[in-house]
Amino acid sequence: MPAQSLPCPPASRAGPGSEPRRTCVSTATAVDAPQQTIAARAQGLTKAYGSGETRVVALDAVQVSVRRGEFVAIMGPSGSGESTLMHCLAGLDTATSGHAFIGETEITRLKDKHLTQLRRDKIGFIFQAFNLLPTLTALENITLPMDIAGRKPDQAWLDTVIDTVGLRDRLKHRPTELSGGQQQRVACARALASRPEIIFADEPTGNLDSRAGAEVLGFLRSSVDNLGQTIVMVTHDPVAASHADRVLFLADGQVVDELCDPSADSVLDLMRTFDGAGRRS
Repeated sequence: MPAQSLPCPPASRAGPGSEPRRTCVSTATAVDAPQQTIAARAQGLTKAYGSGETRVVALDAVQVSVRRGEFVAIMGPSGSGESTLMHCLAGLDTATSGHAFIGETEITRLKDKHLTQLRRDKIGFIFQAFNLLPTLTALENITLPMDIAGRKPDQAWLDTVIDTVGLRDRLKHRPTELSGGQQQRVACARALASRPEIIFADEPTGNLDSRAGAEVLGFLRSSVDNLGQTIVMVTHDPVAASHADRVLFLADGQVVDELCDPSADSVLDLMRTFDGAGRRS
């Protein structure tokens, strides 16, 4: 059985000279929150591959909610189901059973056409591999999803996003003329530009050096604090997870623990409780 989530204390940790984060909300509290405050949730979400003796359960009746304006990191040993959970919540993969919601919309019941439209209009994605088109400039890559949808960007919001990620002097550059960190910043701006209800980030710093990774994580944190964005991030890096308001830990396809207002050390300490097979020791 998954571990029962305990109430998380108010945010008290902050770096020198920085503002403390707002109160962290535990899974147990978030699940019971009014629906209008929930950006994404899973109810009894199960994902299995194969059948009979070869059946592998990647997600085992997962219950989790993410509040609007919250930064949640998902962690666990390799193969614990963290990426599968994100993909099912984002509508990139189908669940075997259970329910997944974006806002008040149950995506597990949507037809492909409507699911594609929801992903385009309400969800932003940031991937480890950047996924920029090499023939387009940074600005053209940022506005590409809106161009495809036939929507004009909100110029004031676009300017705010560009300034938040520090790309004002790189907008005419193509990806090959940008560093890895700058390319990921373009990917972050692309995800933010359409004002999605939620952003899903899959190992966004996995291909970056520590300095560039820290810059990208700072931009993600700033988008939550200053722009009201909601972010769900899968990571295996305790330092990356420490930028979140809350960290969910998965093992054997279940949420087994969580940390509120995490530090890199507290994340690492909890990760040490997992054995080599991904089970709690």
